[in-house]
Formats: sequence, structure tokens, C-alpha cells
Amino acid sequence: QVQLVESGGGLVQSGGSLRLSCTASGSIFSIAAMGWYRQAPGKEREMIAVVNTGGSFNYGPSMKGRFDIDRDDAKNTVYLQMNSLKPEDTAVYYCYVNGVSDYRRGHEDYWGEGTLVTVSS
Repeated sequence: QVQLVESGGGLVQSGGSLRLSCTASGSIFSIAAMGWYRQAPGKEREMIAVVNTGGSFNYGPSMKGRFDIDRDDAKNTVYLQMNSLKPEDTAVYYCYVNGVSDYRRGHEDYWGEGTLVTVSS
């Protein structure tokens, strides 16, 4: 069983900041990537940022600048620092991990349950 526990979501005023965190636990190893996605009401899920083992970063379109991703491999934890938040950033934010739980299946994608971020105007 792999568990992704997210925290840090909530209500913030426009222009404010939030820091999300997500810790992967359970039987997971060889984590290749950790990151964050979001899904706003009525929209498709979109990538915010993913950090790969080795330290390479991938940011979604228009995400770099206000969003910063970081990863602590010793803790199996990924962070998302969000600054200068806007009402259009309101969404459910999902943690993403690509790793191995069963070596026979190889690397698989795992998702957290999501944490709601609401930005008020």
C-alpha cells in the first residue's frame, strides 16, 4: 500500500502565499518523480511542476515564477511554494509520485486525494 498525505491547503487572500507538502509512505521505493498537479472546477487536471530524481525540474506552462517545487528525498516529501496567488489559482491540488511498489510491475503513478486551495479576491 502506498499512501500520499497532502497538507497545507486552505483559504488565502489574493496576493498571499501557501506552502503545500506531500509525504509518500508505505511500500514504495525507487521514486523517480514527485510533483504537483491541480484541477479547477470545470477544467482538466494540469501539471504545475514535477521534480525528477537527479534534480531536474519540469514546470507546466505559465507555472514557473509564482510556483516553486522542492523535494526532500530523505523524507519522501515534495513541497510546493505558491506565491502571489490569484483567484484563478483556486483548485484542488494533487500530489503525484512515480515509483515502485511491486518490482514486478515496475514504476507506477500514484496520486494523493487532493487538497483544496481557495484564493479569495
